[in-house]
Amino acid sequence: MTAHADLFKGKRVLLRLDLNVPLALDTIRSDYRIRASLPTINFLRTHGAHVIILSHIGKGAPKDTLRPIADHLSHMMPLLFLDRFDAEENKKVIDAMNDGDVVMLENLRLHEGEANNSPAFAQELASLGDYYVNDAFAVSHRAHASIVGVPALLPSFAGMRFAEEAAELSRVFDPQHPFLFIMGGTKVSTKLPLLNKLSVLADHIFVGGVVANDFLRAKGYNVGCSVCDSDLGDGLMKLSEDPRMIIPMDVVVKGGGGNRTALADDILDGEMIVDIGRETVTALERILGEAKLVVWNGPLGFYEEGYTDGSRELLERILGSNAYAILGGGDTVALVESMGNIDRFGFVSTGGGAMLEYLANETLPGLEALRGISE
Repeated sequence: MTAHADLFKGKRVLLRLDLNVPLALDTIRSDYRIRASLPTINFLRTHGAHVIILSHIGKGAPKDTLRPIADHLSHMMPLLFLDRFDAEENKKVIDAMNDGDVVMLENLRLHEGEANNSPAFAQELASLGDYYVNDAFAVSHRAHASIVGVPALLPSFAGMRFAEEAAELSRVFDPQHPFLFIMGGTKVSTKLPLLNKLSVLADHIFVGGVVANDFLRAKGYNVGCSVCDSDLGDGLMKLSEDPRMIIPMDVVVKGGGGNRTALADDILDGEMIVDIGRETVTALERILGEAKLVVWNGPLGFYEEGYTDGSRELLERILGSNAYAILGGGDTVALVESMGNIDRFGFVSTGGGAMLEYLANETLPGLEALRGISE
C-alpha cells in the first residue's frame, strides 16, 4: 500500500477494519485490534485520504453498535460516527470531508446484505469511495460484501496490518526447525485439515483444551464428563498415532470433590478436564529448549471459567526460550494482554479462525478478492 501513497490524496478511501473487540456493558475489555489498525489509519490520514472506516461488531443483533469503538478512537484522532445506513445522507457527509478526515459507518452486520454478500449492498458501499483498503485480516475468512464484494468494484489494496499478518503467518509454510505447533480451543473437527498439514511441517504438535479431550479419548483414556467433539472416526485416530502428536500427561479435573491434578489415565467418570497439568508444562519446556519456531492458537484450559494457569505457565516458558513465537486466537491474545507480555512475543495475530484458515489453505477469501480472483 505504501507504494501507492500519492494516489490517496483527496480521495475517498473505504478502509475495512476488524474492530469486533470484546465489550462489557459498552466498556472495551481489549483494544488490541484497534491499536493494530492505527498504523494504516494514520498512514492514510497523513497522505491526505478521506478515510471511511467500515467494520462490524457482534453478529448483527439490533443492540450491536460500533458507538463504543468510535468513542474510543475519537480520543486518538478527530472522528465522526455515522450511526445510520442512510446512503444519501452518508454520501453528503462524506462528500464534505477534507483531507485527513475520518468517519466511521455503523455496524455493517446490521445490514443483511453484508453477511449475504449482496451485490446491491456491495455497490452501495462502493459508491461511497474511490479506493478500497482491506486491513481486516481477522475477518477475511468470511466471504462478506465488505470483504469480497467491494474490492471487485474499486481499485483495492491490502492494509499494513493485513500484509504483516500474511507475512508473519507464512513463516509456517517454510518453517525454521525445530518447529512446535500448539493447538488449543474447541471444535477439533474444523481443525483436522490443519493438523494433518502440520503433521508434515512441524516437528512437534501439542494439543490442549477441548481438542486434547478428543485425542485422549481416541487413545482410549477415560475423559469422564469432559467436553468432546463428535466421533471423528479414522482421521482423528490416525493423527493420534502420529509420533509428532503430544497430548497432556497430566490434567486438572473438576469433580464433586473440587479440583485435583490427575494423570491422563486416572480421570474418573464424574470429572471434567479443565486445564493441563504442571508435568505437561515441564515436558513441553524441554522441547522449547531446542525450538526455533513456536506457533500457538487457542487456550489450553477452560478459559471461560478462569482455568488459565496451564496456559500462563507455558507462555512464561516460551518467553524464557530462544524460539520465535507467533500467537493467535481471541482468548489467547486476551490472556497475553492480561499478563502484560504482548510486546515480548515475536508476533501476536489479530486472527482466530482467520489465522487457522490461512495456515490451512495459505489464502483467504479476502486475500483472493484483493488478487482479483473471484470466489
